[in-house]
Amino acid sequence: MTWDSQTGIIVVGVIALVALVLSLLLAMRTGRMKRQYRVLSAADSRSSFVEVVARKTEEVRELRADVARLAEELRATQGELHEAIRHVGLVRYDAFGDMGGRMSFSVALVDDHGNGFVLSAIHARSESRSYVKELRGGMAEVLLSPEETSAVADAVASIPTRGS
Repeated sequence: MTWDSQTGIIVVGVIALVALVLSLLLAMRTGRMKRQYRVLSAADSRSSFVEVVARKTEEVRELRADVARLAEELRATQGELHEAIRHVGLVRYDAFGDMGGRMSFSVALVDDHGNGFVLSAIHARSESRSYVKELRGGMAEVLLSPEETSAVADAVASIPTRGS
């Protein structure tokens, strides 16, 4: 097969056309890559997108550690709260028939386990007396008066059950 000048021109033209198409495709691809790079670069050009993402990832890690630490502190605080005296029962009454105004009282102060004490103050015309009785599990080791028993019952009734 012989090549004449016209066939050579056609072949060169086709090669030039293919090269032109390839160069246009490469130019478009390069332009797309430049746009993507601009998105990845920060506006101030000091930090890249990758650096910003790495910094934010570290901040998220630190925040997760903080949340875990706070959750542990909350669990510890909740445990301590069960030991705090926070349930109160109060009964006011007239201890003696000659006194009015319900000046005597019994107050029970207990924690979530029913541990605490009952404080009773008995007021008469000429004197006042105070008594403290220890409670364990909502029960006293010594005999309680009806008013003290009522105060303890009120305090223990306010203790939440473990399911709530």
